Amino acid sequence: MLSALAFFFVMTSYYIIRPVRDQLSGAVGSQSLPLFYGAVFVVMLLMTPLFGALVARFPRRQLLGWSYSFFIVCLLAFVPAFMAQDRIGARELGVVFFVWVSVFNLFVVSLFWSFMADIFSSGQARRVFSLIALGGMAGAIFGPLVTKLLVHLIGVAPLLLVSSVSLTASMILLLRLSASHDRQPGSQGDEVIGGSLWAGIKQLWSHPFLRYMALLMLFGDGIGTLAYAMVADYAKANFADAVARTAFYNNLDLATNLLGAALQLSITPWLLVRRGAGWGLVVPSLVNLVLLAAVALIGSGSVSFFGYSVPLLLAVMLVITRGFAYGMTKPAVDALYTRVPREMRYKGKNFVETAVWRFGDLVVTSAVSWLRMLGWGIGGLALAGAGVAALATLVSRRAGWSPDLEPEERVRANTDAEAPL
Repeated sequence: MLSALAFFFVMTSYYIIRPVRDQLSGAVGSQSLPLFYGAVFVVMLLMTPLFGALVARFPRRQLLGWSYSFFIVCLLAFVPAFMAQDRIGARELGVVFFVWVSVFNLFVVSLFWSFMADIFSSGQARRVFSLIALGGMAGAIFGPLVTKLLVHLIGVAPLLLVSSVSLTASMILLLRLSASHDRQPGSQGDEVIGGSLWAGIKQLWSHPFLRYMALLMLFGDGIGTLAYAMVADYAKANFADAVARTAFYNNLDLATNLLGAALQLSITPWLLVRRGAGWGLVVPSLVNLVLLAAVALIGSGSVSFFGYSVPLLLAVMLVITRGFAYGMTKPAVDALYTRVPREMRYKGKNFVETAVWRFGDLVVTSAVSWLRMLGWGIGGLALAGAGVAALATLVSRRAGWSPDLEPEERVRANTDAEAPL
């Protein structure tokens, strides 16, 4: 219960700042995305050893407390910058804020799931991770609703204050949860993980499972970033101010998260418990393959979406792809990480979910720009995406049953139990 509530506040905070970030890309269009993602990738490479050093030297509770406190202060510091956005410029502020939100993802969102993988066993994870993710999905729905309500009343900059309050609430709950778990027999929470600062990078080459996770991150990012780049062009062409762009991106997030919540309440728990976490990777890949093949055949006809006329690829592909990623793939991936060594849960996992992710962003946005210069339309890009989805399906099958994973625990029928509150 505490984990789900803490993740609710984490995702509320994140989804308040997410449309604030996206409206900056909407202000400049997709041609600036390679610059944004290039800066993010460089910073992520520099942050990897820093994160490894913190994990190696500090126990879990201190790592959580200091990381979350730092980002709360940063949110407050960004308020005057966004109040002066017109004077600073969307491109300049966009580079800085894109980098910062990516570091936020490393130290806040990804660290949350590393912590969850550290305190739950494999059997517990398959039973409760979809429920914890549902708490986050509730926050991912609540955050856009709060933004939708407040952005026209208070503007963009004060939203960061609201986000900081939510992040503070999540930090308090996580510290309480960590202290409670540390008192249990056999807990390793007060022990530093130790190891090399560069362990996250080294593990990518020495563990098949982590290599599969890196490939899946690149493939999934390729599909998602393709849609995101075209959304940025659409937003630039159709919305003249920051408030309108923020509201539009907020509506996309809301639709995506409603789908994700529906999956977590229905298919995902059954699939993880009855069929295993591996199928939580395979099914979304198959959905993406069918969807992209259909888009390549149907073309780019427009549909009505929240009152906007949006190309079919953006309305369907963006929402469904992201919905399955958040509502099924993410709980499955985090459940699989309970079956790897503790150091990999923090260092290897975070390297894949930050540096590898942002490398994919840089490559895909650059490739989209080149292909569009060569005259590729939505149909051609969707066909290429379908090929990527087919590869992702094959890698998903290998990742879920990787030989270096610890044996999967049998999930007990009763749900009382060993799971910490």
